Amino acid sequence: MPDADRLTLTDLPRLPAADFWSLRFVEEHCETYAVRKNVAMPFVASTDRGAMATVYIDGGYGYAATADTSPAGLRDALERAAHWARSTAKQALFDSKTLPRPAPRGEYTSPSFADRFPSRSEWYELLAQESVAAGCDPRIVDWEAAVDVRTAIHRLVTSTGGDVIQRYRFLLPGIAVTAHEGSVTQNRTLNGYRGLCQQGGTEVLARFGFVGGGRRVAEEALELLAAPNCPSGTMDVLLAPDQMILQIHESIGHPLELDRILGDERNFAGTSFVTPDMFGTYRYGSDLLNVTFDPTRPEELASYAFDDDGTRAERVHLIRAGILERPLGGAISQARAGISGVANSRADGWNRPPIDRMANLNLEPGDATMEDMIASIEHGVMMETNSSWSIDDSRNKFQFGCERGRRIENGKLGAVVKNPNYRGISANFWRSLKRVGNSDTLKVLGTPYCGKGEPSQVIRVGHATPACVFGNVDVFGGES
Repeated sequence: MPDADRLTLTDLPRLPAADFWSLRFVEEHCETYAVRKNVAMPFVASTDRGAMATVYIDGGYGYAATADTSPAGLRDALERAAHWARSTAKQALFDSKTLPRPAPRGEYTSPSFADRFPSRSEWYELLAQESVAAGCDPRIVDWEAAVDVRTAIHRLVTSTGGDVIQRYRFLLPGIAVTAHEGSVTQNRTLNGYRGLCQQGGTEVLARFGFVGGGRRVAEEALELLAAPNCPSGTMDVLLAPDQMILQIHESIGHPLELDRILGDERNFAGTSFVTPDMFGTYRYGSDLLNVTFDPTRPEELASYAFDDDGTRAERVHLIRAGILERPLGGAISQARAGISGVANSRADGWNRPPIDRMANLNLEPGDATMEDMIASIEHGVMMETNSSWSIDDSRNKFQFGCERGRRIENGKLGAVVKNPNYRGISANFWRSLKRVGNSDTLKVLGTPYCGKGEPSQVIRVGHATPACVFGNVDVFGGES
């Protein structure tokens, strides 16, 4: 089978009767390296290739996937998609004749795409070094250093002359330890489970201090064993970026997905407290809250030039000075709702249709230094690194836990506490935003495991955010 970026337009079949058709090719390769408790885990590699055909015909919309990308296989997929379009046209939610017929042209390439990666033995040597450092104490009962290396080539060809090739390289390193003593067990990770994830090469490791991270994470886990539980009560909370990304993801990202607002996720992952009439007027947060959809930051996990429907990606505000401006909705959802959205129609592979997804959802930095934020708090807790999450089916009421906390009293950062948790209501929580950290406090993080849709799709999402302070938060600790 020819690689997606080597296919020529003469290799592709035609479907003259269709109003519009597209072929989206996906080829992804993943390599996983891990060393657990100083033992090298088996090397895992996988490659996934195929194509998705989409057809607009007679007002209907149909799609079909195939792993056979020969001209005959692609022709068969287009004909099956045309069949489904005709068969479902009378029951369709929208008339495909009203949808855009994009003709995108261009390319996108991740940073360091062509650079040399370490060899297999070099990866294992690096991970073994961090594993030995992490297992530095008998109270460390489990530990692991791992990295996923992923490369992908996506190509979109349309009947209107569109042809886009996008080449990606992703690096997902991680270190995790478990400490135990007596009846106490504590987990500590390097910015959460696979929270360190960016596009690029080995420079990603340097950005996050991966080398030396094993010992650092182990020492923090041991510190948590002896730490008291987080205090309970109403107080200010300073959330570090590696917890802010979860807060943004769950209580801004998912509620703003336009297909969810229109009811498409109702029977799987719930609905949203956001309604179409809120856009342009609803106060989502305090005046300090500015949230952008930004697929243009090169190192961020979900940067790209075009979405999977061929819409050019641009940076736009979703929330400006606390006011909700637009949803996370691609071309089809925009046509259904009559609301302007963004280029976020995305699929997690060749055998899934694009749906409305987060991409890079970022909270823009403010002007407060970390010292300013700590000094502004009379009584509170700083919380780092998400460890648990729970949110209701309208993405409104939530309860989140973190790996590590530190008390703040009278503007001074104090002792470490374990099991810090907080809860709130999305519709009120963001209005309690009191301080937003400056660019020095900002980190570019994300997750490769955002789930949504039926059949299920698990996709890469980026989040860049500074640290932030929230007032009058309901905080609680673990059991004594």
